[in-house]
Amino acid sequence: MPLTISAVLLFGAASAFAVKTKSAGGGAAIVLFLFGFFAAGTGAYEPIHNLVQAAADATAQLGN
Repeated sequence: MPLTISAVLLFGAASAFAVKTKSAGGGAAIVLFLFGFFAAGTGAYEPIHNLVQAAADATAQLGN
């Protein structure tokens, strides 16, 4: 059974974890950017959403 989760919820939780652990690396910056992006829903939503969707699909295919 596939599990679906909102990108805003996923990146929000990751952002909270990054802030709580005082992570200052590049990965934390990307997580915080993506959380802000998905929360705001800017005009650049479509290309970045497609990139994230493609990465999620590729990750899902690794398990098959």
